[in-house]
Amino acid sequence: MVRTVAPHLAGRRIVEVRAFTHKPWAQSLGKASGQTIRAVRRYGKFILLELDTGLLAIHLGMTGKLLAGGSRGPYTRAVLVCDGATVLFDDVRQFGSVRWLAREPARLGPDALEVSAEEFLGRLRAHKGRLKALLLNQSFLRGLGDIYADEALFRARVHPLAARLGRERALRLHEAIVNVLSEAVAKGGSSVSDYVDADGRPGWFQFEHRVYRRTGEPCQVCGTPIKRMLVAQRGTHYCPRCQRK
Repeated sequence: MVRTVAPHLAGRRIVEVRAFTHKPWAQSLGKASGQTIRAVRRYGKFILLELDTGLLAIHLGMTGKLLAGGSRGPYTRAVLVCDGATVLFDDVRQFGSVRWLAREPARLGPDALEVSAEEFLGRLRAHKGRLKALLLNQSFLRGLGDIYADEALFRARVHPLAARLGRERALRLHEAIVNVLSEAVAKGGSSVSDYVDADGRPGWFQFEHRVYRRTGEPCQVCGTPIKRMLVAQRGTHYCPRCQRK
């Protein structure tokens, strides 16, 4: 999303930000008016627009999307009007947000794509809990969600309920996280429902999923049916044979 929206926004001056929601986050948007967008970057699951003063922090939630150009629709929650560009924030379920912040969101862990193997091992030793729930904890690592946690655990042959890993399996999991995220970004993300990028194009990584939303289908490695369970109230997909505890 950052790669496709940045060319539309970087270097432009914000004329105004219009909000079409009563959510509390909308109250801060007036602080962005008149400011120049110095850069557009990712910070975990946030899209950050660096301004002259502060940031616009965009969180897509489950159904949020940024669309360059176009007209306001029934699910448009905010419109960013710049000199020469307009970007819509659409969000069907309204779990996402666009808010002005004085600084980066606090209390987040290192980036899942940038954390070194040794730091990852150290954080695993310092944190207790089931692996799937831990990977979703943004204070442990920032940037991982359901899809890529499931896919990384499968590639590393680690059960989602595992609580402790030896060095070899921990290194395997770190490598799987980096590889899965890198491949997903290169393929434009996963369009499993209504996700599209800023130019309206769907992602393609959903065709590379090996366990996510493949409940009952044969594992691509061993043929065992993929199973689904809840971990920390989140749907979790795994192969019971390849990912033994």
